Amino acid sequence: MVKFTEEDKRAEASLSTGLKRLFLGIILLVIISFIISVYFITERERRNHVVMEARSALTTLSDSIKSNINNYSEISRLIITDSRLTAFLRADAQTVDLGMMNDARYGIMDILNVKEGVDTVMVFREDLIMVATNRTSYEYDYDLINEDSWKEDIYAVKGRAVVSLNSNHIAARKDGTPVISVGRAIYDLYTQKRTGIMFMNISPDVLNRMLVKLDYYNICIMGTDGTYICGNKDYEKYYNESMNTDMSFNTVKGSTGPYLIASCRVEDMPMVLIRVSPYGTGGIPYYIIYIMCILLLVFILAALLVGAFVAKNVTTPVFKLSASMEKNRRSGELKKIDTEIPYIELNMLKGDYNNMIDHVNELIDQLVDKEKTLRRAELRVLQEQIKPHFLYNSLETIGFMALESGATNVHEALETLGSFYRNFLSKGGREIRLYQEVNIVKDYLALQKLRYGDIIEDEYDIDDDVNDCILPKLILQPLVENSIYHGIRLKGEKGQIKITARRIDGILHLSVRDTGVGMSPDKIDRILDKNRDDKEKNEESSFGLWGTIERVRLYCNRDDVVRIKSEAGEYTEVEFIIDRLINSENTEETDGVYEETIQGNDN
Repeated sequence: MVKFTEEDKRAEASLSTGLKRLFLGIILLVIISFIISVYFITERERRNHVVMEARSALTTLSDSIKSNINNYSEISRLIITDSRLTAFLRADAQTVDLGMMNDARYGIMDILNVKEGVDTVMVFREDLIMVATNRTSYEYDYDLINEDSWKEDIYAVKGRAVVSLNSNHIAARKDGTPVISVGRAIYDLYTQKRTGIMFMNISPDVLNRMLVKLDYYNICIMGTDGTYICGNKDYEKYYNESMNTDMSFNTVKGSTGPYLIASCRVEDMPMVLIRVSPYGTGGIPYYIIYIMCILLLVFILAALLVGAFVAKNVTTPVFKLSASMEKNRRSGELKKIDTEIPYIELNMLKGDYNNMIDHVNELIDQLVDKEKTLRRAELRVLQEQIKPHFLYNSLETIGFMALESGATNVHEALETLGSFYRNFLSKGGREIRLYQEVNIVKDYLALQKLRYGDIIEDEYDIDDDVNDCILPKLILQPLVENSIYHGIRLKGEKGQIKITARRIDGILHLSVRDTGVGMSPDKIDRILDKNRDDKEKNEESSFGLWGTIERVRLYCNRDDVVRIKSEAGEYTEVEFIIDRLINSENTEETDGVYEETIQGNDN
């Protein structure tokens, strides 16, 4: 059984809490979405229900009003056919008297006895002589009567009925009660000549009785000019001119909740019906809400089950895996873990971790091998060294003896040899400045010239900005030695050795070129092969070209650090490309050890 540390437990609690919060957040989000959806669906259905009720009520009332007004319009047609009224309209102005006017009025009233709701009937002759029922209840605008503007809409329809308000404003009730007027032009039945104009004013009580009969107490009837006609007067304030066009619906927020203001223009009549109704519970789709509630409960239950499944089958195995990794870390050894994981995905994680452990172990082995190789190279250098103090003291003693004997050339040669070995055999750091490395080569070539004479010519092309660059110690001298013994000497004629140092794009290019016998491509390939076996390595000298290349590779931590160009019988050029540049001012400690070592050996 895996034991969790306190840190593991805290991590487990944190991850578990995170998962719980995640699922809780999802559930809350779904619940909030559910509430919002139910709210909008309910509000939409409530509004649709109220709109449908309002549309039905207004349409029914509009049709009833239109039908009722049409009935009054038919009565107006009967009135204009009455013989007494016809006689009044046909008579000359000189023959019209009070008796004729009373006869015409009685004829009108006889017809009106069969229909309630007519407040008055006014008939004007072409000469504006008027006869009217209930005349005393009205006030007349005689100035407007003498104009033609109030007749134009009636004359335009050629005898058909025109519905207006308040007799086209030529007459109004003294008590201010509005009336619905049915106007009609009167034409003679025989001559078809227009003989007058008639207004039948219908009392708004007709519409009020209709509202009561239909139980429409929440409806107000307005004129298109904003005149209140009948119905609930409290709703008069909701009228606006935009209602004069067609049916409209608007929701208004009230103190007790939202309510719908619906309006409808009565077809071909100057009347607008306004209905105000609050939003109720009608239209709410309870069955849909019940189904949504059931689905919500199912989702919450499923989310809880998924959360429990994740906590049991994902979180716990992850922490087991983590605990195994922690145990591995504390043991100090990089070993693979063998914890049993039941799921493929988590097994992939374990496999990736084990692969990483294998890769890290391979890298460690490579680093160990490189360090061993470097140590072997350094050991070979040390094996070539002799005790510095004994060597320096012996050379100085021999030099003084030669100088006392007058052998100046011998003394200078010994001084050069001493300078060479002071640099060559210096112990301490593995690195050296470039100009010091060049000085070693110069001393070495000076000694070789004593042996071979003028057969060797050396040239140096060193940029000033690279003199203080730090590089591995003793990488030029083996190249120069190789140029002498395997190049110039074998050619049997005078040769040149040229050492060049350049900084190009921040990279040091260091080359040694000789005019010796050159190398074959096979030999170049063998030198560049970093996988040569120990037998081949031992065949080279301790300062051989291959060992030098290998040291530079280790120093730069890459393989492509050398280029070898050669042409048989012409030249050989070995170029090192060192991108690990360190300025001498950044290596005071290393340089100090180097300088101290040289100065200490002077004694």
